[in-house]
Amino acid sequence: MSADPSPLTTEPELGAAVDLCTADGRRLNPAARGWSRTPLHRANLRGGWGRTKRWDYWAVLAGDLLVSATYADVDYLGIAAVWWCDLASGTTGGRDVIVPFARGLELPEVPATRPLHYAGKSLDLDLIDDPDGTTRIAARWRERDGREASLDAAIAMPEGHESLNVVIPWTERRFQFTSKHQARPAAGTLRVGDRRYEFGDVAGSGAEPAWGVLDVGRGRWPYRTRWNWAGGAGSSVDGRTVGLQLGGKWTDGTGFTENGMIVEGRLHKLGAELRWDYSWDEPLRPWRVTAPGGELDLTLTPRFDKHSRTAAVVLATEVHQVFGSWSGRFRTDDGGEVVLDGLQGFAEESRSRW
Repeated sequence: MSADPSPLTTEPELGAAVDLCTADGRRLNPAARGWSRTPLHRANLRGGWGRTKRWDYWAVLAGDLLVSATYADVDYLGIAAVWWCDLASGTTGGRDVIVPFARGLELPEVPATRPLHYAGKSLDLDLIDDPDGTTRIAARWRERDGREASLDAAIAMPEGHESLNVVIPWTERRFQFTSKHQARPAAGTLRVGDRRYEFGDVAGSGAEPAWGVLDVGRGRWPYRTRWNWAGGAGSSVDGRTVGLQLGGKWTDGTGFTENGMIVEGRLHKLGAELRWDYSWDEPLRPWRVTAPGGELDLTLTPRFDKHSRTAAVVLATEVHQVFGSWSGRFRTDDGGEVVLDGLQGFAEESRSRW
């Protein structure tokens, strides 16, 4: 079943639930090729050990405060992590745990249908989805300097709020389902030692809005990969709530992209591969992202670079993830223009051998 086509893409839009894989769980189901406005794919992955990757990654953009939580199973290891950054001071913290063979870390075939839980000596992490779609993140950990820390956050799912869900098909044995959520209202508290940060409109405090970001991944990957990802949320110049979801490199040549813009809760899917202009060696220079047909022209001005590097026997990754503000414009399905000036967001390049 397909929905009406979007004028910004020729990619097929799906309108009904579908299995990601064929019955044996090893190959891409041809019927799964497409995108949707809500998650419709069941990731019935079987076999393919070493190439199968599953994760839920959450982030909250809250002005000078950034927080994230990761729960991942990449076959030969699992990751449970929290991270935070106070952009005003440049202070960062958090905790990450690597679990051999991802023992005890399990993610459901259909996202948000089962609580995710990890309990260890230095970190406890729970991701729980309420019946109304709200996701609750609860974490307790000890900072490297010994301070006790905690995160309690609630990321709402407003009625009718759409997300970008798409299958990227490299081959029948290598493919990825991703569900990207942007501009979901968030509120909560981060405590680090004696310091307390509140974000979002907690108990009607009238605080500045905070925004939740979700990246769900379920698929079977090639060993070497490189990708761009960017997002953002806030208000346009004319006061509309906007979410940005942009990607690149890893989708090249597949006929599908993870590009789209959410305006007042509605997704405007963009099928074009985007041009990314930035410097890997100087990541705090501006990042410009443009569409070949003029549908989008945005620039991120970074203020912080989260640079991470991991090297192990079978795994090596390096990521520059920069946070700052977006300015520019994009076109919607109906041909209207949305102008941005100072929208909070991020952009990254990841290079992985995994």
